[in-house]
Amino acid sequence: MPQPGTHVRTSEFVLARLERWALPRLAARLPGWVVPDHLTVLGLLASTAIGGAYALSNRHEAWLWLVNAALVVNWFGDSLDGTLARYRSIERPRYGYYLDHLTDAYSTLAIGLGLGFSPYMLLAVGLAIVIAYLLLSINVYLETHVFEEFSFSYGNLGPTEVRLLLIVLNITALSIGPLSFRVLGVGATVFDVFGLAAAFAMIAMLLVRAARNLRALARLEPPRTRRHR
Repeated sequence: MPQPGTHVRTSEFVLARLERWALPRLAARLPGWVVPDHLTVLGLLASTAIGGAYALSNRHEAWLWLVNAALVVNWFGDSLDGTLARYRSIERPRYGYYLDHLTDAYSTLAIGLGLGFSPYMLLAVGLAIVIAYLLLSINVYLETHVFEEFSFSYGNLGPTEVRLLLIVLNITALSIGPLSFRVLGVGATVFDVFGLAAAFAMIAMLLVRAARNLRALARLEPPRTRRHR
């Protein structure tokens, strides 16, 4: 069994190939005084700003511009911390693995709550997204332990693609409004439609992947019958 954090990493996201090309080049251009922990903190501050700006959009929709800027900063910090460590050969596998997933959980909660407290998404939908995402995360951590491979790919959408989708939705809300409507007397927006679709899709993908994992594990460890004495 490899040490924690030394697992094989796989990715099948739409933009994964572009990121594999771009991130090492960005890491090479960072000044020497910038270390991976600086980028991790930057990503955390950006995710906090995203949640706060979404909540403040109750006062004025212009706060969505800050959300978009913070999404870019969050991508920069969150994507580059591990890349910089690998580029400089200063990896700390167990430390990085623990910190990376802990900060991912916080960022998901901050952004989900911010959306839920904004005028663009129902709180219940925001919480549904958070819960579904954390369930997927737990499954990934379990897979990492039992299969010795880390893969956060569920279909072709990853964190970068989700950030881009949020930016598109924010620009849509700024230009033509949130596209509000009512369902059974409950007000909703296009954000709620995408949010619910994302939550249901994540749960469906979790069930499919869990079934696949259980079949694979059953082949590796077939059920045993008790031997009679």
